[in-house]
Amino acid sequence: MSNNNKTAIVTGGASGLGLSITKRFISGGIRTIIIGRNKKKLLEAKELMGDLCIPHQFDLTHLADIPTLVQKIKKDTETIDILINNAGIHLKKHLLEVTDEEFQRVILTNLNAVFSISREAGRIMKKQKSGNIIHISSMAAQYGIPQVIAYTAAKSGIEGMTRAMAVELSPYGIRVNCIAPGFITTDMSNGAMNNDPQRKQKALSRTPMGKFGSPEDVADAAYFLVSDAAKYITGVVLPVDGGNSIGF
Repeated sequence: MSNNNKTAIVTGGASGLGLSITKRFISGGIRTIIIGRNKKKLLEAKELMGDLCIPHQFDLTHLADIPTLVQKIKKDTETIDILINNAGIHLKKHLLEVTDEEFQRVILTNLNAVFSISREAGRIMKKQKSGNIIHISSMAAQYGIPQVIAYTAAKSGIEGMTRAMAVELSPYGIRVNCIAPGFITTDMSNGAMNNDPQRKQKALSRTPMGKFGSPEDVADAAYFLVSDAAKYITGVVLPVDGGNSIGF
């Protein structure tokens, strides 16, 4: 499963799941460009992980500037072998109270930006005749979860886009897959779950393995999917959820 000498882009790579994926990639010898808006977090990640971690401060909602960003990365690194579309925003609000502007903001960040950067990276990967793209979805695309209508719409779009991209890009040696994390223990999820014991118990009760996952579980799945061990896998949505998506 060696991934040495590859170059990856991880959006939202300075925190949460993105940071864990970045750590895993760097531990496997993958030079990793992390993209995010928070300069402080980017620099902290760089300090933590060393020379193989290359931070880029950028707001992915600026769609018109994404082609320039990707070309700059290509010029600096020579190849782009892997793209992990992890960056996203959340909105917890009853659907009857969600404004058009709020809905569009979530779609812009979580779906439109993913398409734009995937298209640009895909153009480079096509010339290389190889590449890996992984989208990060959510249990919100697997079943109905209340008060996350915009997030659900975006992540459902991500899963459909995974299959469509895989079909179109496979002839160029590009694999496209998706990871759908279940309930994963992070600072953000801990706060939400600990403040809502009933929700926490419901999540655990329908997870057959009886526990929440760790960010490292998602990172290991991503590392596998971009390795040669997964060379015949494309177009899949892989739940990393302890069985939550099939639980009762």
